[in-house]
Amino acid sequence: MLLTPKRWKYRKPIIRSITGKAYRGSTVAFGDYGLKATTSAYVTNKQIEAARKVIVRSIKKVGKVWIRIFPDVPFTRKGLEMPMGTGKGDVDIYTALVKKGRVLFEINGLSRELAQETMIKAAKKLPLKARFVARGEIK
Repeated sequence: MLLTPKRWKYRKPIIRSITGKAYRGSTVAFGDYGLKATTSAYVTNKQIEAARKVIVRSIKKVGKVWIRIFPDVPFTRKGLEMPMGTGKGDVDIYTALVKKGRVLFEINGLSRELAQETMIKAAKKLPLKARFVARGEIK
């Protein structure tokens, strides 16, 4: 089941820019280890689900995982062979606006080596560069 918002205020909003750093959600708050974005990008609900599956497959009922981002920004796309000037297209996918410095995933209950290997695998499923961080690290 993919992540989508249950309701929204505006169906087709104007897309915000992704410049600057994230100040909220930039520290590991729930788990022991996290995956922190080093570049900014829009992450779709399918990409979040793919990374979550990689993490869950690695932790094997031992640890706990937290997803710290939610895809609440709708992206529209016009249909094929649609003429110009017929208005904005229909909502195609939902994305999460991720600025650099944001913690994407957190895990708990694993050794550092296994957690690092798991997070690197999950980062390969995402359209941005990310690095492994531990709780209390300042960077």
